[in-house]
Amino acid sequence: MPTSRTAAIAPLLTTLLTTVLTTVLLALPAPQPVMAQVTNGSALPALGDEAGDELSVPAEARLGERIMQQLRRDPDVVDDPLLVEYIERLWSPLLAAAKARGDVPEDLAQHLAWQTFVVRDRTINAFALPGGHVGVHMGLVAMTSTRDELASVLAHELSHVSQRHIARMMSSSRRSSMLALATTVLGIMALSRSPDAAQALVFGGQAVAIQGQLNFSRDMEREADRIGSGILQAAGYDGIGMVGMFERMASASRLTDSNAFPYLRSHPLTGERIADARNRLGVDAAAAPTQTAGSGGASALWLHAAMQGRARALMDLRDATQQQLASQALPTTREPASLATASAVALAATRLKLWGRADLALARARELAAPHESASRAVVVLRLDTLIARGDLSGAIALLQSLEGARIDDGSRAGMLEVAQVLIAARPQVPLADEPLRRQVDALQVWVSGHPEDAGAWDHLSQLQRARGQTLAALRADAEAHAAVGDWQGAADRLRAGQRQSAQDPIEGAVIDARLKVVEQRRRQQLQDERRGE
Repeated sequence: MPTSRTAAIAPLLTTLLTTVLTTVLLALPAPQPVMAQVTNGSALPALGDEAGDELSVPAEARLGERIMQQLRRDPDVVDDPLLVEYIERLWSPLLAAAKARGDVPEDLAQHLAWQTFVVRDRTINAFALPGGHVGVHMGLVAMTSTRDELASVLAHELSHVSQRHIARMMSSSRRSSMLALATTVLGIMALSRSPDAAQALVFGGQAVAIQGQLNFSRDMEREADRIGSGILQAAGYDGIGMVGMFERMASASRLTDSNAFPYLRSHPLTGERIADARNRLGVDAAAAPTQTAGSGGASALWLHAAMQGRARALMDLRDATQQQLASQALPTTREPASLATASAVALAATRLKLWGRADLALARARELAAPHESASRAVVVLRLDTLIARGDLSGAIALLQSLEGARIDDGSRAGMLEVAQVLIAARPQVPLADEPLRRQVDALQVWVSGHPEDAGAWDHLSQLQRARGQTLAALRADAEAHAAVGDWQGAADRLRAGQRQSAQDPIEGAVIDARLKVVEQRRRQQLQDERRGE
């Protein structure tokens, strides 16, 4: 089951990329069984002369992209449009503030990705990868009570990237250690269905070496706390979110852990660190965190509640978990926590095809979110998801065309993908004019022209083109979706298939010819990197 296997390796992945992994790599050569798996079709970046005593910025960027090419293919790296959009909207002001403060030098701003991604995992965790990629577990979204708490974790991880903590930890390593780093990270993903093997690989016989790095790691954590706190407040978030986040997590972990708090183990929470966070804000160390709406006011609080509920239902897809969620009593109080519960119940009931239960929960969620536009938009998306799941595609189209449905057709990525999903599902069963399909194709084409690495958008565009009968355009969009995740061979195969049909549309055929040359060049470069990696 996807959730159980990622839960088993999530603590490993986080710890590897902060303290443990680097130490292990300095003491061990690259493990041969893992190397065999990751060098088969997954090139590692060649560092060449750029690898000196400290990892160069371009080399870190290439390393991070190679790791992400593998992670993007993992089914537990989830492109849920609403959650992805929500986290990106929290992340963007933090990144802008960090640049304005001078925490992100120009070379880092240009070379690193500065991207977030969402992991389907119920553990409370987030982690920074080389190259400026930050992963956020759904369990973290589900646990936080305000956007400021979630933003505080993002600010902390952003600071790990901006201060180049991974590169700094490797300042005394030999050149081959970066190859071993990439190999081990990708190997752990390949071994994710065998947690025992991964545990043995990482931790076998390395306890002494690991202990020697802990003090350095704690210094990094303090630095990320200090810089992250400044970034958090500069971005307009309430700084108390960091204090509240750490204190609630520490309190919960004392009551029960059950391997659900890897963020605590990789980011040790001492009383000193929590006190330091309070002191930076001038808050009495003995006082409890202030329970307010935080930054953004009531609207932000209710939107966060809607995202909490969505994350709770999507972070663990096992039937037993879904049944437990769907059977929860619907709360009668009018507070954000009630919206989170109603949203989770509605989505879980939908997955279990308990339509009566889903309708009751949706009605309650709709009532609670009504005064808040952003939260209402999230509930509309949930209603559309439910209508599609039960096959009521006429109802989904009607909702999309209503005043309520207009809330999601706002030009945002999440809105575009949701509208596209409804149209794709409805096309075979509901008579649709070509005009709404064409409009959505045009909107997505504008989007991907500015975001060419958005595999999800390319995939939706491909399906829309296929629904319109535009086979050649669909093939090219499908090829771009594969290219966006680094599957250059898959992209080339689809472009070649398009070439064989290029007589249908000479203009599209010319574009395919040009793109195939670029894709084949990237594939050749990938093969060269593989040979150097070996």
